[in-house]
Amino acid sequence: MRRRLGRWLAVCGVLLAGDCNFAPKYKPPVVAIPVAYKEVGPWQPATPYDTLPRGPWWRMYGDRLLDRLEPKLLAANPTLAAAVANYDSARAFAAQIRSGLFPAITAGGTATGTGPDLSKRTFRAPDQYNWFGFNAADIMLDYEVDVWGRIHDEVAAGKASAQATAADLANVQLGLETELAIAYFNLRGLDAEAKVLADTVVAYRKALQIVQNRFAGKVASGLDVSRAATQLDTALAAESEIIAERALYEHAIASLVGRPASDFAIAPAVVTFPLPQIPTGVPSILLQRRPDIASAERQVAATNAQIGAARAAFYPIVNLGVLGGVENTGWLPLAGAPFSFWAIGPKLVAPLFEGGLLRARLAQAYAQRRLIASQYRAVVLAAFQQVEDNLSLLNNLGRQAVQDQAAVREANRTLTIAMNLYVDGAVNYLEVAVAQEQLLNLQVSLVTLQSRRQLASVQLVRALGGGWSNGELPSGRKLFLYADDPPHR
Repeated sequence: MRRRLGRWLAVCGVLLAGDCNFAPKYKPPVVAIPVAYKEVGPWQPATPYDTLPRGPWWRMYGDRLLDRLEPKLLAANPTLAAAVANYDSARAFAAQIRSGLFPAITAGGTATGTGPDLSKRTFRAPDQYNWFGFNAADIMLDYEVDVWGRIHDEVAAGKASAQATAADLANVQLGLETELAIAYFNLRGLDAEAKVLADTVVAYRKALQIVQNRFAGKVASGLDVSRAATQLDTALAAESEIIAERALYEHAIASLVGRPASDFAIAPAVVTFPLPQIPTGVPSILLQRRPDIASAERQVAATNAQIGAARAAFYPIVNLGVLGGVENTGWLPLAGAPFSFWAIGPKLVAPLFEGGLLRARLAQAYAQRRLIASQYRAVVLAAFQQVEDNLSLLNNLGRQAVQDQAAVREANRTLTIAMNLYVDGAVNYLEVAVAQEQLLNLQVSLVTLQSRRQLASVQLVRALGGGWSNGELPSGRKLFLYADDPPHR
């Protein structure tokens, strides 16, 4: 018996030592990477990219209310909570696949009894009730020997997929953080625009009073009064539109931080935000700094491992089974059972005919890798475009802001001259009305331009990954769920 057991163990050792892997050697898809960004302006400092704040990147804008809102988003946003649940599900699935690397051990037992038919019971024959009992206990070990590397490839695919989901979670979080910042800066931009309109309404009321006084003194015509009143009413209507638009951004911020819009409010305020100087580094760094790029790359790795699993399916599956136990008849304790049994041996299951199923699955695995690789290249190209777009906006809007500021100064000067000439009777009120409208348009344009620059800086932070690094992808024990794991968040 011992010799036979030794031979079986030797066979198992050979099988265990002979495992291989059919997955292609993995290399990330090749994408042409520029040496430097094209849209680099003089405002951009030549400092290392790593100086971009990690985690709470929004603090670079120096706004206390935004610093309070962003953590609330991380704690209460339902979209982010759903992404966390999706990541935890991916971790659990990876752990399920990983369990295939280990043997499955089960234990069982039986206890039965037999006796005479009770319907034939008679009170004169008590010796008919001698019962017979049968007890058994066994332990079974079942283990698939991963000779061809199929399970290891599936584990690698599950691990890469879970890492991709972790990167997706980081991308969702970054997207929500920037969405909140954009909504907040839009709201503050409307506050600044509302201040311009409020000052304009005050100026238009004074101008209307001047025209009405001149009309009462029969110096001005009714046409002048009508034009002045029209200017005032137009400014009041624009002010009401700003208030309505601002409310929508306030409601959006409430939903992002997990609050009902009905009991959430942000007091109007005119805030001047510093425009942070954001170092971009070289374009190649972007591949390690964007969570969506990391997710796409991990998906390529997962499909590459799935090819190995599909190729291994052409070969036999080797299962090692071990069974042992004790049994006893009668009601004696199992510890004193006179009979014991055991069994050990491999089982091979090989595909003989499956109608082309395995070849079709392998072809599908290769096609899936090509598909995901193409998507990876598209994500990388879009990332470079987004960085260039926002660099261009910051660069060109900066020049436009200087030009608009000069135009506002000249428009103020024009309005002052036109009003003085009107009071002196040298021109009619049409000249004043035109100067007023021109000044208001330029002032609103300047405020809008400043908001656009702020939003472009936020979008640039997002395009650069928000300080995230693919070194934050989970690996090792953190990738799998265990009973003592705390909640992810």
